[in-house]
Amino acid sequence: MPGTDPRIMFVTRKWAPAVGGMETYSMRLTEALGKIEPVEVVALRGKANGMPPGPIDLLLFPLQVLTRWFARRLSPDVLHVGDMALWPMGLLGRLGRSTQVVLSAHGTDAGYQRRGGLKGRLYGAYLKLGARLLRKATIIANSSATAEALTETGWSPSTVVPLATNLTGPDPDGCHNGRILFVGRLKRLKGFGWFVREVLPLLGPEMEVEVAGTGWDAGEQSALDDPRVNFLGSLHGDDLVTAYRQAMCVIAPNISTGTGEYEGFGLVAPEAASCGGVMLAADRDGLRDAVVDGKTGYLVKSGDARAWADAINRVAAMTVDQRRAFLENATATAREFYCWDRVARETHAAYGTRA
Repeated sequence: MPGTDPRIMFVTRKWAPAVGGMETYSMRLTEALGKIEPVEVVALRGKANGMPPGPIDLLLFPLQVLTRWFARRLSPDVLHVGDMALWPMGLLGRLGRSTQVVLSAHGTDAGYQRRGGLKGRLYGAYLKLGARLLRKATIIANSSATAEALTETGWSPSTVVPLATNLTGPDPDGCHNGRILFVGRLKRLKGFGWFVREVLPLLGPEMEVEVAGTGWDAGEQSALDDPRVNFLGSLHGDDLVTAYRQAMCVIAPNISTGTGEYEGFGLVAPEAASCGGVMLAADRDGLRDAVVDGKTGYLVKSGDARAWADAINRVAAMTVDQRRAFLENATATAREFYCWDRVARETHAAYGTRA
């Protein structure tokens, strides 16, 4: 009826103009959910320069949420909190007689305790407290790896809903530029330095690597000095789509770091497949949910240099017709499965699930 409060309230500290995966998740998910039924969004906007909100804004955000909560005539049927670090907002659900509390789990927010040290231990204790206070909450993990990390602090994930991408490109033509493409931050977990040291020497001298991204760990920077590596900087929009399409293959060679750090999902994989790139991803962590093995790309044994070299050589040996046939199926599968409408449908279905 006119003037009725939406029965779903979505609370997030990740929103535009800030730029990041969790910001994209919050905005795209609520947009797609809005096609199913109205959603009230309570969001903490980021800074105009693309950075996340400052600490004072974060401290004041609960007051914004409380104001919106008490402005409602009825408590929401569903209170969806956008990430695990914001779990205290879920306690508002106790004020509603039948409010279902739902929390999304992404990666670092679910597994930061694995990194150890004082910060890791404190964060782990913080999550364990939330698990005790919100035992009946519905938890939506973005991958099986994230769900596993959550169990370490006492949470019981209700369902896994892999993420999506809006990036897409023209239909694939089977052509490529002969180069290998890496997209993302240069950090040890992502495995780029390992790839340059261990895999690139096993490949023919004609094969070169292009890198699109910003920021890197000090230990990874030396990989950019290899004469067969070309650093492109940060790519967005049409430039990124073109890079995915033109590459001979796109790689996500993640490795174990021994620190407990893990890949929550791996958005590069569905992006590449949707844009017409041949995706090779390490068979570990959230990448297993970001690739439909053999359909949207291929999973390769993590840390096995010979397996990676063989996989790349197989892609390089594809004929134009073979490559086009694979990519036509890959892009169709990726665009159908890794889409926000599917994420919204599965999330909405989870609203009917209580732990």
